[in-house]
Amino acid sequence: MTMQQLLWQGVQELNKAGVPDPQLDARYLLLEVFHLNLASFLALKARELGKDEETEGKCREFMRLIEARAGRTPLQHLTGTQEFMGFEFLVNEHVLIPRQDTETLVELVLEEQNDREKRVLDMCTGSGCIAISLALMGRYRHVAALDVSAEALKVAAGNRDRLLGGYEGGFELFESNMFSALETDRTFDVIVSNPPYIPSRVIEGLAPEVRDHEPRIALDGSEDGLTFYRILAQEARNHLAEGGSIYMEIGYDQSEAVEGLLPDRGIQGCEDISGSGRTGPGGEGQAVRPGVRGRT
Repeated sequence: MTMQQLLWQGVQELNKAGVPDPQLDARYLLLEVFHLNLASFLALKARELGKDEETEGKCREFMRLIEARAGRTPLQHLTGTQEFMGFEFLVNEHVLIPRQDTETLVELVLEEQNDREKRVLDMCTGSGCIAISLALMGRYRHVAALDVSAEALKVAAGNRDRLLGGYEGGFELFESNMFSALETDRTFDVIVSNPPYIPSRVIEGLAPEVRDHEPRIALDGSEDGLTFYRILAQEARNHLAEGGSIYMEIGYDQSEAVEGLLPDRGIQGCEDISGSGRTGPGGEGQAVRPGVRGRT
């Protein structure tokens, strides 16, 4: 059997299971197991695979991963990583898999907040992808990141240790249910958040990779999907420095509702910065991002 034939076996199994992009996923898994890049695979794909114990073990491992992917375990949970903003982040079942939509949120903060003396807070950090990317690319004086999940913070700490070795600013991770663990007088120049925003009733209709494998706590925004935006609207003003800004990722149909929460809570200058039509978790629709600036 050649490596190409082994790959084709995997593709067929994924195709039978209805997995989206079966060829791409099977190739990712093959490269992962055999520790190859694409160029090496192309050079070796027509060669007969060896019958030594190591090679046969890799073939078995590949088919085991194919079976798991056919059962709709996310590809990123099988490889253990996901690229975000050009960096490779560790992920597992305790964190939301970073998505391209959220890169736009990070890019917006970097574009508008170019003073390196800024103090930044990432609310609901999960894997730490937003906070760590902002630290690396914005070189801010201090970045804090919090999450209610201790398991998620372990993943974020692993990413911090892997990626922030050359970062000269302060970086802080701590466990908190939204703002509850923050000192009442602690303020930030920028608050950024990708909170749970999917209405509870919608979750059962999501793709099985999301519904069955990503943490419900990172998805479920309660009955109307707005619970965490209400908390942000009510409490963020107490932790924003004068002239500070808050950036949030929201669901494709939540712009008007979220904007309506903010002015009455003392946050002015609400601006809806629409997404590009790409999908959020489970294909929920475009990830609209309102930028909310200032405090009273």
